[in-house]
Amino acid sequence: MCSVKDLGVLGSFIHREEYSLDLIPFDGDLLSMESEGAFKECYLESDQTSLYHAAKGLMTLQALYGTIPQIFGKGECARQVANMMIRMKREFTGSQNSVFPVFDNLLLLDRNVDLLTPLATQLTYEGLIDEIYGIQNSYVKLPPEKFAPKKQGDGGKDLPTEAKKLQLNSAEELYAEIRDKNFNAVGSVLSKKAKVISAAFEERHNAKTVGEIKQFVSQLPHMQAARGSLANHTSIAELIKDVTTSEDFFDKLTVEQEFMSGIDTDKVNGYIEDCIAQKHSLIKVLRLVCLQSVCNSGLKQKVLDYYKREILQTYGYEHILTLHNLEKAGLLKPQMGGRNNYPTIRKTLRLWMDDVNEQNPTDISYVYSGYAPLSVRLAQLLSRPGWRSIEEVLRILPGPHFEERQPLPTGLQKKRQPGENRITLIFFLGGVTFAEVAALRFLSQLEDGGTEYVIATTKLMNGATWIESLMEKPV
Repeated sequence: MCSVKDLGVLGSFIHREEYSLDLIPFDGDLLSMESEGAFKECYLESDQTSLYHAAKGLMTLQALYGTIPQIFGKGECARQVANMMIRMKREFTGSQNSVFPVFDNLLLLDRNVDLLTPLATQLTYEGLIDEIYGIQNSYVKLPPEKFAPKKQGDGGKDLPTEAKKLQLNSAEELYAEIRDKNFNAVGSVLSKKAKVISAAFEERHNAKTVGEIKQFVSQLPHMQAARGSLANHTSIAELIKDVTTSEDFFDKLTVEQEFMSGIDTDKVNGYIEDCIAQKHSLIKVLRLVCLQSVCNSGLKQKVLDYYKREILQTYGYEHILTLHNLEKAGLLKPQMGGRNNYPTIRKTLRLWMDDVNEQNPTDISYVYSGYAPLSVRLAQLLSRPGWRSIEEVLRILPGPHFEERQPLPTGLQKKRQPGENRITLIFFLGGVTFAEVAALRFLSQLEDGGTEYVIATTKLMNGATWIESLMEKPV
């Protein structure tokens, strides 16, 4: 409203109404509120605004796609959103929803139930694009020199200086095929695709009759688009490979995987010490320290104090407020009672898998090359065999777990056909990573999975943007 006033056009509007933009569709199975500060609001400021908008967005979805019969949830914020939805439904009892339900279940998940997953480096193609370059509203900006047309004899002059901006979604056939693959499996797909496209262009030599030539010409726009898409993704893969084959990336990933598999989580880590001494990015350092803390159910007091002291002395004492925020959010904390619950959670939920097939995965752990996202494992176990099988772990994880039923009129109750999958809407309160989205899509595609997932969230994020959202900006 202020900007409209500043532009001097506020008086031109006779009638003004609020446009409620709660959930924005990013893909056929992905919705986001794109609320930057949702996690901070909920866990640091006790502000329920984003939870209210989440509940409102879910009510809009139910108005369009029918009442969701069963609601499951884990976490304090999940409980609050479910309560808001039930209250809103009571307030609108006069207008009975007569739409046949599309969704069978709604799963509400708090981000703080699984603090570990966003801190780890995503290893899917889309996840790595986001980690390295950042995906904003389905667009990514990339270094222009990789996309410059190659001209002989120009000596590299007149290279573009403006970043190459590309849209990333499943409307692009090749991207839909590779986005959710582990990056190590992408090269072979691009290679096969190059051979197919090359063979298709060679077909022009076999076109002899007018009809054959006409058919080839009609296919040409699609073939040229496919060739352009292949060139773009080959360039992106080369850019990513430059990063993933670096020594520092390998060292960081090794430390992350040691923490997630339960190795040396209770003492000061040498690699983190080196990163601080060499004044690497503060976000990178905080992300690793928080990962170690989460994988150890908190750090021993002397280890925590050492890290804090080193960070403040190296990066500046103004970051004491950031450390306080991370502690308040549960990302960085002292271990209470000397008990580490992470090994129990890891073993019960099978969060670490030693033998991962990255090319032809059989488990969701492929998205982190060994670590199965806790949030997605909870969704998988809810579908089959149900949460009763993991009651002990659910009690260890923060926040209540619950189930609510929303009664449907007799005529709207679903009669399931043999072999028909259930459809679950899973809502991440506090943000979700592209690797988690990839893992849920993997579960949806399993022949014997029994459940298809549609994903909604307050924000699409990665570990760096998440930590950044919790940092106090210098005044």
